[in-house]
Amino acid sequence: MRPEGEISVTSQWQYQVRFDVNDSATAESIRRKPRDPALAPLFDILAEHRAALKCQFDAFAEYVAVAEEQGVENYPLYQWTKATIENPAKKERYLKSFTLYVDDREVYAKDIAEALEADLQPLATRGLITRISKYDTNPANNPQPPQRLRERG
Repeated sequence: MRPEGEISVTSQWQYQVRFDVNDSATAESIRRKPRDPALAPLFDILAEHRAALKCQFDAFAEYVAVAEEQGVENYPLYQWTKATIENPAKKERYLKSFTLYVDDREVYAKDIAEALEADLQPLATRGLITRISKYDTNPANNPQPPQRLRERG
């Protein structure tokens, strides 16, 4: 038994679910036409979990745009993110990758992430989704961009 107020190490982390699709047409449909009947099962699951998706490429491009507008010196990942979206192979990859937000939160409790992941699994079995990933906020589990690309400005 833990003393009152002590947090277990495993409960301190928050989680995020991401998924990839394998073809550009599906990715574009998800990004631009969420009412496509072929995508209804995906959007039904998202609605059930109060989740919304964001294309990773779009998120990176928004970060770069905001940094350039407000001053790149305040955005330590600017160089890495800009290099990523300007690389054609990485652009193609990140256009097919989606992050799930629950209740407008980028990270959420493990049980929420696990339920979302489990409900998305049949879409992977049917081929709509090619990969589902669950990430946690533990810095030890999250590689950082190279130092030369993390420098300000």
